[in-house]
Amino acid sequence: MYPAKFDFHAPNSIEEVLSLLSEYGDDAKVLAGGHSLLPMMKMRFATPQHLIDLNRIDRLRGISQDGDTIVIGAMTTEKQIIASDVLAMHCPLLPEAAKQIADPQVRNRGTIGGDICHGDPANDQPAVTMAADATYVLQGPKGERSVHSSEFFLGSFYTAMEADEIMTSIRVPAAAGSSGSAYVKLKRKTGDWATAAAAVQLTLDGDRCSSVRIALTNVGATAIRVAAAEDALSGQVVDEALIDAAAQHAMDACDPTEDLRGDVEYKTKMAGEMTRRAIRQSLARARGQ
Repeated sequence: MYPAKFDFHAPNSIEEVLSLLSEYGDDAKVLAGGHSLLPMMKMRFATPQHLIDLNRIDRLRGISQDGDTIVIGAMTTEKQIIASDVLAMHCPLLPEAAKQIADPQVRNRGTIGGDICHGDPANDQPAVTMAADATYVLQGPKGERSVHSSEFFLGSFYTAMEADEIMTSIRVPAAAGSSGSAYVKLKRKTGDWATAAAAVQLTLDGDRCSSVRIALTNVGATAIRVAAAEDALSGQVVDEALIDAAAQHAMDACDPTEDLRGDVEYKTKMAGEMTRRAIRQSLARARGQ
């Protein structure tokens, strides 16, 4: 099916984008990589009268370091995230996850900001950036504001971003000291969304886990941060019994929908197993193994 008729706009600045959003309101949609929006337009699930392309705005691209924070432009592609030496050194969780997103064609065009802003619980970057303790920078007619990743996702395809705002960047703390991370994803085939996936970022102080963040993909209405699993590990010398307890907390947090990838029980069990594997990998990496 072809999309409904629309007017195409290709602004050269953030200010032009905000002006167009203010002018056209709910009749406008912003285009990043297009892998989520364009299929919805072809199926007439989305019928914007105005499409605003962000691809000419260089300010929205790039990866840089600002002190102890890594700043990623919202229009930075997954391919660029994979290739980034800055992320490989200071936040390896993001490139590890990006390698597992779809296929090379999608990664060449798909953007981290588009992945996040779409609000799809099956997308990978929401849970990954939660585990990385990311903050999203939004800009609208009233200026700039920051929203922490754990407060951004309100429901399926529903986020804290207003209709007249765009995401300009993602700010991620550089991993400190003896840190380790992992994104473990179960999927049916290359290019598929996760049946269940877990992102973990932790730091060790000697033998004890001094901090940890755990988030899940595609087992609820949004990406899920599992505070109870984090509490089970924080301040502890992590052993298999504690890992099992954290995995159980992850399963308790799940509320998946049955589909062709599995029923509720299977997806819940797999979320626990992905959490277990991600914690083990993160621990091993934090220990330099």
